[in-house]
Amino acid sequence: MIELRNVSKTFILNGNRKVVADRVSAVFPPRTAVAILGRNGAGKSSLLKILSGSMEPDSGEVVTEGSVSWPIGFAGSFHPELTGLQNTRFIARVYGVDSDELTDFVRHFAELGDHFYLPIRSYSSGMKSRLALGVSMGIPFDTYLADEIGAVGDASFKRKSEAILTERLTGSAAIMVTHALGQVRRLCHHACVLEGGQLYYYKDPEEGIAHHQELMKAAKPGGVV
Repeated sequence: MIELRNVSKTFILNGNRKVVADRVSAVFPPRTAVAILGRNGAGKSSLLKILSGSMEPDSGEVVTEGSVSWPIGFAGSFHPELTGLQNTRFIARVYGVDSDELTDFVRHFAELGDHFYLPIRSYSSGMKSRLALGVSMGIPFDTYLADEIGAVGDASFKRKSEAILTERLTGSAAIMVTHALGQVRRLCHHACVLEGGQLYYYKDPEEGIAHHQELMKAAKPGGVV
């Protein structure tokens, strides 16, 4: 479970003020998959970082119960001079999980072949994403945070990624930033829409999807505002 209590976050970029959250309060329940929808630039990824604890809000607080993942697929914490294997074992020690079990899972899931034993600096961006996704999904969390999980890999890898996330959701929660509305319908119990610093929470995902589609329609040239 993660709760936002009166959370605010604003960025100032080149003199422009961008409000991500304006006194937002919301509860993301345990064992529930929630989609975060919104237009490009609404601040969805920033909100996910706030939920993960990697970004501090300007005010308000984030209350968590149970373990929470970093945003799934985030590869920024890998050491470039260490191999995929060494990075995986290091993360296993940090999170207190069996390093051999995590290594076996990641080796098979990430489909890196011999590159698993090469330094991260030699990886393509896609390879880093597959490794990061494998490490994320290989550790049991009470709540998984996912940012565009469907954007990693080819069609076969995307199906495999969604299948393992579906399996994890039998006992865990997830908060997912995504533009894939089909994925929202398949995986999510609730949906919310981030717009203008406000978070609109819907227990019926179809209501959230409808709100999101109206915003997208209005944003197009000739759309009704």
